[in-house]
Amino acid sequence: MDVCDIKKVNSIYFSEDIEEVLSSLEKTRCEFWNLDRASANFLNMLIKMNNSKNVLEIGTSNGYSGIWILKALEETKGKLTTIEFWEKRQSVARENFKLCCKDAAFEAKIGSAYIVLQDLEEEIIKSKREKFDFVFIDANKKEYIDYFKIVDRILKPKGVILADNILTHYEKTLPYVNTLFENSNYQSQILEIGAGMMLSRKIK
Repeated sequence: MDVCDIKKVNSIYFSEDIEEVLSSLEKTRCEFWNLDRASANFLNMLIKMNNSKNVLEIGTSNGYSGIWILKALEETKGKLTTIEFWEKRQSVARENFKLCCKDAAFEAKIGSAYIVLQDLEEEIIKSKREKFDFVFIDANKKEYIDYFKIVDRILKPKGVILADNILTHYEKTLPYVNTLFENSNYQSQILEIGAGMMLSRKIK
């Protein structure tokens, strides 16, 4: 089986309509900094393998990764909360979600990720929402460490964090990487998938 065949295997999960949307989004990957297909497929599988039901995405962009997340949540019967700074991008994402995941449960948040995260934490403190069991980070690379300070408090024990662009933006994400590796309550590993991903599991 060659590389082209492997890509076809990854694609067979979706209907032709969804594949058409994904293919169109993949053509604008450099503009919107979307995941590559292998990374998106890994994200989808990881959510299902972890049986995650309450997923937080930091960095919606045009919805490419969100589609893969929502398709996984169809299986786990979960919900996606996704944060994006630019309303124009998220409006595109919302339309893509409706096209590909008509019955999916998602909540779109607009604004600075750090501020929205603070709002989410306040809602959790007031028992207005539950903690998350899976967090995907793909936003401002320099702010990864700032996101983590809040994510750590709103992530359930045994919850998972997946951060993208760890290798392509190594210097910017290094504070985040060092903090996770030095934190005894997290088991972490950098994976050479796509732009480089860091997988971290909260122990307790």
